[in-house]
Amino acid sequence: MPFQTLVTAEQLAAHQGDPHWVIFDCRFTLTDLDAGRRAYTKAHIEGSHYADLEKDLSSPVTPESGRHPLPDPQQLVGKLSAWGVDNQSQVVVYDDAFGAIACRLWWLLRWLGHHNVALLDGGLPRWTREGYGLTSSASASSPARFEARVDDDLWVTSQFVEQGTQAEGIVLIDARAEERFNGEREPLDKVAGHVPGAINIPYDDNLAFSGQLLEAEELKEVYSAAMGTKASQDVVHMCGSGVTACHNILAMELAGLGGSKLYVGSWSEWITDKRRSTLSPTT
Repeated sequence: MPFQTLVTAEQLAAHQGDPHWVIFDCRFTLTDLDAGRRAYTKAHIEGSHYADLEKDLSSPVTPESGRHPLPDPQQLVGKLSAWGVDNQSQVVVYDDAFGAIACRLWWLLRWLGHHNVALLDGGLPRWTREGYGLTSSASASSPARFEARVDDDLWVTSQFVEQGTQAEGIVLIDARAEERFNGEREPLDKVAGHVPGAINIPYDDNLAFSGQLLEAEELKEVYSAAMGTKASQDVVHMCGSGVTACHNILAMELAGLGGSKLYVGSWSEWITDKRRSTLSPTT
């Protein structure tokens, strides 16, 4: 049975060494860009490969883009193939932030048409808490052939968001922390605040105290309330740069509310055009 949302530590441990399973370590810190790679080099789940948010899972920033534009699909396909991913692979992604970063790769693989990808529920903290080991040994890979079927219907542009919010045709959900959404604190971007009409559901609201995702029914209650009479296909997720928003997309999928979309550029792209409206404590 393929895993397409979550996999437990026990389930992953049972498949370690399975050549059809490919594991990715996505640890990353926005304020220390090499911290994740250093942590991976020191210790990681055996067999896992390191996927760098900025070098592997994004393309270079432009004056009009957000902080983490989509990677070139063919370049990402080449990297995935080199890491041993093919179209039959079961991919597992993890980090040390309960999925905040790893969900970006989960979403990117779905964008490339590969749905057999799951987040390690609870991430590296849960893995070690349950007694499973780590290694510092390099992970071998057997190059494979991954063929993408890119689905650009899974993401939207700034223009789409602007038109959709003005016409009240979409539900825009912002995954950033409440204080960033409200414009009370902004550690990463030049402008504080949020897109008018957006609803704030911080990605960590998807988590139980254990760091694992809430049960599907609990998530369904949260997101159904935000959607109101709209369908899940009318939901667009954003954050600061198209990363933690993917956590909310996974949460909706887990809740049985599939079809929501990612605003890749998110807040950091929205504010590149001063003509776009913003809301903050001073507006």
